[in-house]
Amino acid sequence: MSQADAPEQAEILSRLARTLAERKGADPASSYVARLYDKGLDAILKKVAEEGAETIMAAKDGARDKVVCETADLWFHSLVLLAHLDIHPDEVLAELARREGTSGIVEKAARKEKP
Repeated sequence: MSQADAPEQAEILSRLARTLAERKGADPASSYVARLYDKGLDAILKKVAEEGAETIMAAKDGARDKVVCETADLWFHSLVLLAHLDIHPDEVLAELARREGTSGIVEKAARKEKP
């Protein structure tokens, strides 16, 4: 990705979030995402798990291009899950920003301390 592409690429999550929100009201016969929403949470979770497993297998095979494609599928289906639960990707990005610069060991220990 070139520096010129960075602003365009940075907006992809927001654009996808808008599209996924729009699909909530779509006819399941007209949209893959609408069909997932119609099938419910379990179907969406199954897709996230499936894409996660496919990403893992691609990585174990050392197939760089396949890892990129499978990760895109995993992220997409994770965004479908977030939209289904009315969570905007900005909430996840804010959590990542909050954690930035914090040791993973310290951050994980802090999560264990919360009730």
